[in-house]
Amino acid sequence: MSLPIYPVVTMTVDDMVMYQTDPTLVNSKTQLTTLEQIAALIEVKQVHAIALSDETTPLTGASSTVPLATFHMPYDFNVTEVKAGLTAAGGGALLVTCDIQDDSVSILSTAITIDAGEKTSATAATPPVLGANPRLIATDSLVELFLQQVDTDNTAAGLKIYLIGNVA
Repeated sequence: MSLPIYPVVTMTVDDMVMYQTDPTLVNSKTQLTTLEQIAALIEVKQVHAIALSDETTPLTGASSTVPLATFHMPYDFNVTEVKAGLTAAGGGALLVTCDIQDDSVSILSTAITIDAGEKTSATAATPPVLGANPRLIATDSLVELFLQQVDTDNTAAGLKIYLIGNVA
């Protein structure tokens, strides 16, 4: 029977990282000697937040072929969740819709949408769906962010996209 791991991390005199495997046992510490062992024990969420517009100008220039922002992923990154947000909510029948591409291929099977009157995709009637979860974006991959559709009333502003996950 294996004991559960309780991630109580401490530093010893020799600067070796230790973790407590069972808080009820006095001698249940195990020495961790590599960063990979530490990372495996502590899964840290990271967020890449990218602004696609300024905070006040209504969104324009919807396109499925011309990205509003691009960057190269600095390290292997597992995307586990995506979100979008606005500073000013949109209105009308059409929704603000966004796509994320990794080396010219969408990572989403269902695009990110922000419903009329809302400021976040977290409340969307149809949530975004990753094509694979987690979705690995490799080191130096070109990530492109698209605004596919603007709201009918042309009032949405301050668009940001969030890639949430962890280092692969």
